[in-house]
Amino acid sequence: MILYNKEKEEAEAKRQLAVLDNAPTLSPDIIPFKESLASINVKALTPIGLDVFQVNVGKMCNQTCRHCHVNAGPDRPEIMTKETMQQCLDAIKKFNIPIVDLTGGAPELNPHFRWFVKACHEMGRRIIVRCNLTIILEDERFNDLPDFFAENGVEVVSSLPFYDASRTDKVRGKGVFETSIQALKLLNARGYGMPDSSLQLDLVYNPAGAFLPPSQAFLEMEFKEHLRNDHGIEFNKLFAITNLPVSRFLNHLVNTDNFVAYMEELVNAFNPFAAENVMCRNMISVGWDGYLFDCDFNQMLNMKLDDSSHNHVSNFDLDYLLQREIKVSQHCYGCTAGAGSSCGGETI
Repeated sequence: MILYNKEKEEAEAKRQLAVLDNAPTLSPDIIPFKESLASINVKALTPIGLDVFQVNVGKMCNQTCRHCHVNAGPDRPEIMTKETMQQCLDAIKKFNIPIVDLTGGAPELNPHFRWFVKACHEMGRRIIVRCNLTIILEDERFNDLPDFFAENGVEVVSSLPFYDASRTDKVRGKGVFETSIQALKLLNARGYGMPDSSLQLDLVYNPAGAFLPPSQAFLEMEFKEHLRNDHGIEFNKLFAITNLPVSRFLNHLVNTDNFVAYMEELVNAFNPFAAENVMCRNMISVGWDGYLFDCDFNQMLNMKLDDSSHNHVSNFDLDYLLQREIKVSQHCYGCTAGAGSSCGGETI
């Protein structure tokens, strides 16, 4: 196993943030994000509440997806400890935060994942798990995940880049589409995504390249038609999510000389209404080591909250969090372009 190197990770995040901050010097069309906010009379983004407690329980994953903003993979050893997870539970309970959104990596690879989900279920929280589907068939330890999810009322959100094998495997790896289809059938068999069932199954579309996603409503109709006709699969909603210039995707943009053009596209698609509805205004993101961030994209850039006495889940202070100024940089254009983008798809 590759040892976690904190200094190396922080240096890479600092380098990527510098690339983003330097973007306005590369093209007159790349306006600093704060200037775009100022143009709509928004001095700074501020919270409007705290409804979503998003937890990255570890960066270990059974896949290595090309667009992954977490840079997750099988060789990532960062895993949230049970102690930190208990601190998360304490905050969720004390401040009555209604939605718990679990992500990774593959969150199921955390050895305390099921314990944490059960604890959230017992508190009556709405639980979202971002499952990559292939983990269900990875080995026999995970074959019962559909039953476990259903028993604990988990809402399953899964990435499926497209409704055919060629485009999905191009982004997520050879054979991923077929395995994902098998996993979706297992979830359907348990009731997920089926008509008249309360078990929610949502899919996530990410563009396969440096372009914005099409209309979410149009894509959802296409996905439902093809997956139903070709594979007999049902699901509830499709979330169309813009690829943010962060981590693995940012490096891809730079290495292929697409960074400036993509940033220009995001800036030109800036939508004031989407800016008012960005997800960071009603959520908090918790890193695998317990540090707090405005969103999981800021987390990957190591943009911790400013106050060191309140930037860790062990010192969770709701009053401070609701009064903070949300940190922004050029990557924030990804959430404000077009119809907007969040962990729940379009925002307007």
